[in-house]
Amino acid sequence: MDRRFYPFGLAAVAVVIAAPVAAQDAALQGVIADQLQAFVARDATRAFDHASPMIQGMFATPEMFAGMVAEGYPMVWDNAQVRFGGGEPRGATKVQTVYITDAAGRFHALQYEMIQIEGDWKINGVELLEAPTPSV
Repeated sequence: MDRRFYPFGLAAVAVVIAAPVAAQDAALQGVIADQLQAFVARDATRAFDHASPMIQGMFATPEMFAGMVAEGYPMVWDNAQVRFGGGEPRGATKVQTVYITDAAGRFHALQYEMIQIEGDWKINGVELLEAPTPSV
């Protein structure tokens, strides 16, 4: 075997492995983005549909869920701009960092815990992080 081609082969394997990960990241980011759009549109049912069964069980109705978000996460409820940071696996879940600028122009960093249920990504929790100062 000619070893000059071995590293090239590893690069091909890395691309094949990275493609499903990128698709997975895009899918779960799409769920988060759609829920954030639903909050701005005040579509509580659509936003609630993206919550995991655990979260749905805690709040019982879309209206109760929306009320909690409006009260406890006003930057999510009135988000104006969204940017995705890095994501990482954490056991059976995946954690995705999301940077949100709220309607008043304030910058926030949040960490979304995502869980895959029957092939669909669901939001299983959100934690407010200390936001870094945005660069200009």
